[in-house]
Amino acid sequence: MTTMPLEPLDVRMIPPVVRHATIFGILERLPPGESFSIVNDHDPAPLRRQIEARYPGTYSWTYIVQGPEIWQVEIGRGEANGADCGGHDEGHACTCGH
Repeated sequence: MTTMPLEPLDVRMIPPVVRHATIFGILERLPPGESFSIVNDHDPAPLRRQIEARYPGTYSWTYIVQGPEIWQVEIGRGEANGADCGGHDEGHACTCGH
């Protein structure tokens, strides 16, 4: 099934206190092989470090625009490889980095 790409998520409109939680919620529901992008007013490098710490090697990170006023990043979830991490129900194809 082919899906249309999502519009970039403008995180400047999300209150800072819930910004990363909102992005992590999207990441956790993102199907393997899919991606979405965010727009911010600064380099979201701290978010990248949090994603890599929580889900090592699971998500890609590609800068589309690198400032100085607007930053846009595409975040993609890798394809499911069929591995079972042991952190889910039996048979779950893990892409979460557990």
